Amino acid sequence: MGIWSLLPIACGTSAGDRQLPLYLDESVSLEERIEDAMKRMTLEEKIAVLHAQSKFSSRGVPRLGIPELWCTDGPHGIRAEGAWDEWRQAGWTNDSCTAFPALTCLAATWNPAMSALYGRSIGEEARYRDKDVLLGPGVNIYRTPLNGRNFEYMGEDPYLASRMVVPYVQEVQKNGVAACVKHFALNNQESSRHTTDVDVDDRALSEIYLPAFRAAVQEGGAWSVMGSYNLYRGEHGCHNRRLLCDILKGEWGFDGAVISDWGGTHNTEQAIANGLDLEFGTWTNGLSSGAKNAYDSYHLAFPYLDLLRRGVVSESDLDDKVRRVLRLNFRTAMNTHKPFGSLNSPEHLMAARQIACEGIVLLKNEGEILPINPSGVKKIAVIGENAVKMMTVGGGSSSLKARYECSPLEGIVKAVGDRVDVIYERGYIGGLSPMSDGVVAGYDLSESRTADELLVDALTAARTADVVLFFGGLNKNSHQDCEDSDRLSLSLPYDQDRLIRELAQVNRNLVVVNISGNAVSMPWIAEVPAVVQGWYLGSEAGYALSDVLFGKVNPSGKLPFTFPVHLEDNGAHATNSYMPGPGVNRYAEGLFVGYRWHEKQGVAPLFAFGHGLSYTTFEISDVRMDRDRLTKSGSLHLTARLTNTGERSGSEVVQLYIGDEKSSLPRPVKELKGFEKVTLNPGEERTVNFIITPDDLKYYDDEKHAWVVEPGRFTAHVGVSSADIRGTVAFYYDA
Repeated sequence: MGIWSLLPIACGTSAGDRQLPLYLDESVSLEERIEDAMKRMTLEEKIAVLHAQSKFSSRGVPRLGIPELWCTDGPHGIRAEGAWDEWRQAGWTNDSCTAFPALTCLAATWNPAMSALYGRSIGEEARYRDKDVLLGPGVNIYRTPLNGRNFEYMGEDPYLASRMVVPYVQEVQKNGVAACVKHFALNNQESSRHTTDVDVDDRALSEIYLPAFRAAVQEGGAWSVMGSYNLYRGEHGCHNRRLLCDILKGEWGFDGAVISDWGGTHNTEQAIANGLDLEFGTWTNGLSSGAKNAYDSYHLAFPYLDLLRRGVVSESDLDDKVRRVLRLNFRTAMNTHKPFGSLNSPEHLMAARQIACEGIVLLKNEGEILPINPSGVKKIAVIGENAVKMMTVGGGSSSLKARYECSPLEGIVKAVGDRVDVIYERGYIGGLSPMSDGVVAGYDLSESRTADELLVDALTAARTADVVLFFGGLNKNSHQDCEDSDRLSLSLPYDQDRLIRELAQVNRNLVVVNISGNAVSMPWIAEVPAVVQGWYLGSEAGYALSDVLFGKVNPSGKLPFTFPVHLEDNGAHATNSYMPGPGVNRYAEGLFVGYRWHEKQGVAPLFAFGHGLSYTTFEISDVRMDRDRLTKSGSLHLTARLTNTGERSGSEVVQLYIGDEKSSLPRPVKELKGFEKVTLNPGEERTVNFIITPDDLKYYDDEKHAWVVEPGRFTAHVGVSSADIRGTVAFYYDA
């Protein structure tokens, strides 16, 4: 039954004579339609559209033919259909999805074109499943490597996250599906996430933690934003006046709807006055409150209606909320021109594989042990539970029911065929359950051997192999890469450090593939010739990893966050300002997050922000500007020559950082202000261009409450990571 068939027809009026209501007439402006619908809605109907009616849906206005809104968890794939009132799956057989790589991997591509491909593909899957709001992407900044949800975000740098989030949002929404950018704001840890009250200075807030959200709203045109669980200045993020009213809707001009995180609404008065528009999940187990309909007990339901009827609150806030929800509805559920979408198409699987391949980071390759030439080896030993463990399930709300997931072991076996003998040993136990989030694992994880027996068997296999591929790292269990808990240390779990060291003793041709969404410590790094950051790569994980390991694809990924040697090398931990418990959490490191802290303190990282090797080599030369002075209304043109000096085709990311040589307020040594991924054949060269404007030089002055740039000398640094600068050029800004 379509929207039009739900509308009443006045008695005595034929269907051919009736006039289409203005709010249904897509030839008039969106705002005219909204105002017409508002005039027709009763007070009760207005309240009904502001809160959930089920776990993932909210009511429309059936009397007017305005449909309900349906949300779905992302941001890495479309979540399996859930029961009406519960978290459990509904048991459908047609809701399997394509699992795309985690957003840390997407950020590691350093390629906005990959972000656009990702957004377009996942948007098509959401549309096919008839979802109106995709709950993603996430752009919370990587403040600490202990954050259990870092794998869902886009790294430590606000500029990188900003450039990557915009095309994702734009392409999702071309499908008539709203991107819901999350978690606004300062949700930088999972431990005590409902009770942590963040104390951060305005400079860090403005320069580090908000730019990606601002880009998603002002450049990406995001139609919805999700509030955060944590508090800021004593108010929860889902009803925080400064964040939602003053900044998001005021300074940035956001015209969409603010959606609460599930269970993130705590106060009726604040929910009314402080910017929340659509409330979800306040009682996450559905109908246990004892009310006839627990959803009517939500803060923005009967409690709000009661206050309105008694005249305690005005209807001005109500009407603003309803306008925003209707705007969201008209852009999505009511949009009759949106495409049909598609699910699990060959194009989506190809996209998942391409993104995964571009995001894999070659961290170390001593002696060019990689890529492996299958014709040059007879036996490969694959060691480690992560070679077979499903990684598209678990980890919280991003858990998926993928149509399939190719494991690393499966990908390797298919890549070498019968040319090479591939043997497998588990090596360690990271989990025994055959099921996660209702999905049965494709590999039997039961185990009768002890940890010592597993170690002995792994070493025996390694001794007989030409090459050892160890797949370890983290997984989606609690206190690893998992929602609602943080990691307990930077170390690898399950005594993997010991296993890696012993493998290195028995076979020098050892490649460690770290499967994680977070940095880990590597006390064995000097003993291992090759290390690959393998992320959570989705449906095509095994195929993508084998493409890189065997040289079908030349790796080009770059780290979107810093790998510290020790946990205390990270700014949040060096200042003792990571607090896993409840209460006020002061961000004492201020704006010196990630590489900014390392460079300020002169602490060398294990692997720098932006680092990533290739199977070929590149040279950057002839870094120059068209002139050495920048004026208030002018711009500078910086060029650099990139040459592929190796023997393979490959891609390099040329990175531009700018440093202020002298400023009134403390500033980082340098900050990322531009990047471009360039693909070259052997011997080929290309000129890379950057335009520098005064905006690239600005910092936030918290006393003036304004972005400012001071006259003086600046330096442009061009390189291939924050720690590998190949050329610099100085210039001056004249006010």
